[in-house]
Amino acid sequence: MAKQKTQRNVEKGRIYITSTFNNTMVTVTDEKGNPIATGSCGMHGFTGTRKSTPHASTVTTDATLRKAVEQFGFKFADIFVKGIGPGREAALRVVKSSQVEINRIVDITPVPHNGVRPPKVRRV
Repeated sequence: MAKQKTQRNVEKGRIYITSTFNNTMVTVTDEKGNPIATGSCGMHGFTGTRKSTPHASTVTTDATLRKAVEQFGFKFADIFVKGIGPGREAALRVVKSSQVEINRIVDITPVPHNGVRPPKVRRV
């Protein structure tokens, strides 16, 4: 006999948008950080160079948000954006136009404070 999946209701949560130069990943989590819906451009049929487009990011974010809203009753969100890829603004535009209420938008892109050690001075 198959194990029955209980229907969880997650109204508040977080949306993590990771936008690289090659892909855009969207993860919807509850308040503790447990993922309830994920999506990337590759999961929605985009391959190669098309994964890194704003259109692919729009489709991915819309599908992931729709899944979270329909299956879990997702309503309120904090958005955490990471990366500087082309899909970053497009994904934010989709979240703003959806029925999910936005509490705050935070940029968590890692910035090096001093970076790696420079190479030795070249002597000719």
